[in-house]
Amino acid sequence: MTMKRPSYYKDSQETQLFAELRKRVNARMESTPKSRDTSIKIKAVVLPILYFGTYFLAQYFAQNAWLYAASYAFMGITIVLIYLNLIHEAAHNNIYESKFWNKAVLSLFDLVGANSFIWQKRHVVSHHAYPNVDGWDTDIEQSGIIKIYPHGKAEGIQKHQHKFFLFIYPLYLFNWMLIRDFRDFFDPKRIIQKTHSNIPTIEKVKLIAFKLFYISYQILLPIFFFQVSWKLAIGAWFLQVIVASIFALFVLLPLHPLPENEFPIPDSNGHLPFSWLRHQLEVTNDLSNSNWFIRYVLGNFNYHVAHHLFPNISYAYYDEITDEVRKFSQEHNLNYKQFPLLEALKKHYNLLQSNAKSAMYFFEE
Repeated sequence: MTMKRPSYYKDSQETQLFAELRKRVNARMESTPKSRDTSIKIKAVVLPILYFGTYFLAQYFAQNAWLYAASYAFMGITIVLIYLNLIHEAAHNNIYESKFWNKAVLSLFDLVGANSFIWQKRHVVSHHAYPNVDGWDTDIEQSGIIKIYPHGKAEGIQKHQHKFFLFIYPLYLFNWMLIRDFRDFFDPKRIIQKTHSNIPTIEKVKLIAFKLFYISYQILLPIFFFQVSWKLAIGAWFLQVIVASIFALFVLLPLHPLPENEFPIPDSNGHLPFSWLRHQLEVTNDLSNSNWFIRYVLGNFNYHVAHHLFPNISYAYYDEITDEVRKFSQEHNLNYKQFPLLEALKKHYNLLQSNAKSAMYFFEE
């Protein structure tokens, strides 16, 4: 049985404000070349080839432990590039006009260790609907190790989370691949179960089948067919996931869980304190870093406010959209926030430190 969803504060003036912002963004889009997102379609071919090509190259170097391990580490970097440039965009149907081809790209997630079905539910229907809302945002869900939400009192090991988080965060994708996906499918206490409990049986079968396939080609196939020692096979895979975890969190942590961002609590009637427009600005921040590498390689992840306001527009246009959002926010006294990357990461640490003195959460996306 699903729970009743929270509702945003009804503010007709801010509804009109968003309509005005959308009009300005649409006008800006009309003056922007529509061919810009062609590069994303090229990446949809190049990045999977790069990932699996590196995998087979690693098997060719199977007798050289250093080259084998280095290849798997590079695959860890490539996983994050696939997520930023392809998986995330496909979930919002932003790569192709056809939903079929977007879904085909999204299915890459099943091949690299995650689950495309449950992640799309988490990201589009939960995270984007209620970012930073306790009990609804699956990207920041209670798990008892590290506390992200400032609500409540820190318990047990949480009181020391700012001292040991560097040992926990590199395990992020291990948790995602081997624990979190299964819990979201089968644990009735999870947010996704409370909000989307009717998961088709075929998706449960696919979950198990793809997880077995992933472990088989990552670890077992090299051992039994390419004479890779079991220590090297497991160690290289472990290195791949550690590298991917650190890289992913380096990109994702600075965008929502900061002290300057709100963590709104619905009242007893399920009403949130902000309108939808203001909520997105209060819980999200941008990064001031902007260069060709972030734009063309990391999928403009620094422009996260634009993504939450206009999730169905390709990241290829976020530079112009962010410019409109920034100017509009200044004109109408809206709380647009932007920090340098390293400063944002330091702020996240400050949040952990502050919550250790006061909050039971583990950042999960």
